[in-house]
Amino acid sequence: MQPGSSKASPPGADLVVLVPKERAEEARRQILEEGLLDTRRKIIDDGNFIEIPVVSQPCGYKAEPQEEPEFYQKTPELKAVLAGRIPEWLVDCLPRGWFILGDVVIVKLRPKVEDWKGDIGSALLQIYPRCKAVVMDKGIEGQFREPIREIIAGESSETVHIENGVKFCLDAQKIMFSQGNLLERIRMGRLGRGEMVVDMFAGIGYFTLPMAVHSRPRKITAIELNPVAYGYLKSNITLNHVEDIVEPVHGDCSEVTPIGEADRVIMGYVGTTNRYLKAGLLALRPGGIIHYHQTVPSWLYPRMAVEELTSAAGSLGLEVEVLRYARVKKFSPGVIHSVVDARIGQGV
Repeated sequence: MQPGSSKASPPGADLVVLVPKERAEEARRQILEEGLLDTRRKIIDDGNFIEIPVVSQPCGYKAEPQEEPEFYQKTPELKAVLAGRIPEWLVDCLPRGWFILGDVVIVKLRPKVEDWKGDIGSALLQIYPRCKAVVMDKGIEGQFREPIREIIAGESSETVHIENGVKFCLDAQKIMFSQGNLLERIRMGRLGRGEMVVDMFAGIGYFTLPMAVHSRPRKITAIELNPVAYGYLKSNITLNHVEDIVEPVHGDCSEVTPIGEADRVIMGYVGTTNRYLKAGLLALRPGGIIHYHQTVPSWLYPRMAVEELTSAAGSLGLEVEVLRYARVKKFSPGVIHSVVDARIGQGV
């Protein structure tokens, strides 16, 4: 297939975008962000171009019918694998979704089927033979928002998750990794080139690593209080070969955040982020940019987060220019995880 060789796409055709190899990753990321990647089909290297399967026409690229699509093998249904191993009346209570982090499957179970958790875990490993463990998720708790999880199949839940060319080593039983933050992590990978950056609440490097790997700031000061997450942050800095860019700092953001050093500050925590706003604002140089994450009721979005930011800045005699706000993901019923980007300047 050659670019531009096809006629108008017939209804129901499997569409593909053809791009040169050197532009393939950039195109794939854009198509993924637009929600247009067809995950049923494989990305194909035909020797001259990369064929990226799409569900419709992406912005800036021409989609055309694919001559020889390659489909991923359909995985068997969980209820089919468990047939005869659990009572028939429980089939409708089986989980219908889960997610894979590295080579670990994470799944939530209804209380009714927890007595069969071992069977369910074994079945999921049968469906995904490349995975080594299945972890049951029961929610989060505590100051560090640590997951409440149990291994129900396999032995080790430590894994390396690769996303957007970045490697994240973590223990899926001890560390949260939100799939819903994917687009925000990708976005951070496009910002900060040549800048001094402070990442408050850095975790295992959720935003630090994409920025360091792809944008190459002059320096990122990555602050994390949780000792387990901090240990993985240090490991991930080495794993991604960004030791010359990232300085990990173990401590409380209210105490160890530098003052007046940053061109950009990331505040990627939610819930009580407003308590640390003054520290984040004081870390900035005049004209610097802050990324303020916060959970807000949907009916108060984005006003509540913007007002928290402007109020804190006003108390310090600083001015706020809101550049952007966005919904990162749904946090809970009626609550949004939002982010506000703002430029902070000296007040008059």
